[in-house]
Amino acid sequence: MGSRPYRRRLAWGAAALLAAGVAVPAAAAASDHGSPSDVGGHGPKKAKNVILLIGDGMGDSEITLARDYTVGAAGRLTMDKFPMTGTYTTYSVDKNGKPDYVTDSAASGTGWATGQKTVNGRISKTPGTDKPMTTILELAQKKGLATGSVTTAELTDATPAVLASHATDRSCAGPADMKACPNDTIAKGGPGSIAEQSVNHKVDVLLGGGKDRFDQKITEGPYRGLTVTQQAEKLGYQVVTDSEGLRTARSGKPVLGLFAPGNVPVEWTGKAAAVGGTAAQRCVTSNPERKAGTPALEEQTRRALSLLDTPKAKKNGFFLQVEGASIDKRDHAADPCGQIGETAALDRAVKVARDYAAKHPDTLVVTTADHGHTSQIVPLEATPPGLSSTLITNEGRQLKVNYSTNTPGKAQEHTGTQVRIAAQGPGSQRVLGVTDQTELFTTLRTALSLR
Repeated sequence: MGSRPYRRRLAWGAAALLAAGVAVPAAAAASDHGSPSDVGGHGPKKAKNVILLIGDGMGDSEITLARDYTVGAAGRLTMDKFPMTGTYTTYSVDKNGKPDYVTDSAASGTGWATGQKTVNGRISKTPGTDKPMTTILELAQKKGLATGSVTTAELTDATPAVLASHATDRSCAGPADMKACPNDTIAKGGPGSIAEQSVNHKVDVLLGGGKDRFDQKITEGPYRGLTVTQQAEKLGYQVVTDSEGLRTARSGKPVLGLFAPGNVPVEWTGKAAAVGGTAAQRCVTSNPERKAGTPALEEQTRRALSLLDTPKAKKNGFFLQVEGASIDKRDHAADPCGQIGETAALDRAVKVARDYAAKHPDTLVVTTADHGHTSQIVPLEATPPGLSSTLITNEGRQLKVNYSTNTPGKAQEHTGTQVRIAAQGPGSQRVLGVTDQTELFTTLRTALSLR
C-alpha cells in the first residue's frame, strides 16, 4: 500500500519531464535507486549485516571516467543508483592532531575503522602516542558477528590492514618487514606483523593478494619457524589460492584466500598516459599477467557472502569490507585503462552487494572511497603539462584524461578533495550532506548496535 503514492509521484515527475522534452534515462527507474522503504525510511531501523565497499582512490573524477567510458555520459553505474548519497572529508592529522590536508590510505582507513584520525602511514593507532585504537571489526567480533575482508591488493595493504591489525607503520606487512615497527614486534611484547595479526584476529573470511607476505617465516613467539600461512592453518584456516579452491571451501571454517604473490593483477590493460598525450585508444579488457583461475572481485564478494552464511551470522549478523584497491594503484601509474577496468570491477561487486541487500533488507550497504586521486577529464584540445591519454569510449566518442599531480616520471599523487559516500538500508540516511570520514565509523557502529 505504502509504495503506490511514491510510484505515482515518480511517474508524474517522469511524465512532466517528458512533456517538457527532457530525456529521462532508464537509470532513473525507482527499482534502480532502492525500494521505497530505503527512501522513505520505513524499513528495518537496525542493521543485522553491513557490507562496506571501498574504491581506493575512487574520487568523483575516477567514477565519472569509468561511467563515461563504459555506460556513457547519460548512463549510470550501479554505484550511482543508491538512494542516499552524500560526501565526506578525508584529511589526516599530524602527531599533534593538526590537519594534514592530503591523506594516505592508512590514515583514511583508520578514520572509518576506528572513528579517529591519525598520521599518514599508521594503522589503527593514535597519532601522538602510537596506542592501538579499537576497530569496527573488533567491535563486531566482540558482539559475535561473523567478519570478512576482501581486496584486490595484498591482504596486508593499508585498507584491509586497518580492520584487523594495529601497526606503527603500514610497511610492517610480514615478519620480515618490521624495521619501521620495533615496538610492534613479538619480542618487544607487540602483536607482530600485519599478516600475523590478521590471522590471529580469526577473521572468518580473508580474500586477496599478498601470498609472499604470508609465506614469510615467523622468527618470534609461539609460531616461530612457521610461515604465516602455516600459522593460519594451525588456527583452523582453509588456505585457497584460486577460483576452484574458493568455490570448494567450506562454510563455517575460516578461509584465507591468497590469489597472487603481491597485488592481484588488474583486469584491463592499455597504454599509459604520456607527455604530449597518446594516440586515441580502446582499452583491452584482459591482462596476460592475470593468471587463469584468479577470481574476479565480484566472484570473491559473492563467495564471501556465501561463506559468511553461517549459524553465527544467521544469529548475530556479519560485517564485510570489500576493496577495489587498484583504482588507486593505476591512478598512481597514470594508467587510465587499468584504472577504469578496476572501477568497473568494483561496480560489479557493488551490484552483488545490492542484490544481496534486496533479499536481506536488514543489510546496510555503503560504498565510498578513502581519498581522491589525480585523473581529470579535460577538453580534447587541452595541452596538459603532465601526462595525458585519449580514449575511445564505448559510445564511440573521444575522451581525454589528464594526470598532472606530479612531475612526469614520478608517481601521481592523492588529492585532498572530499569524496562520495552512498548507501542503502538501515541507517543509510546518515551519509547525507557533508560529513567526515570518521563519522562512517559511527554510522556502522550505530546501525549494528555495537558498543
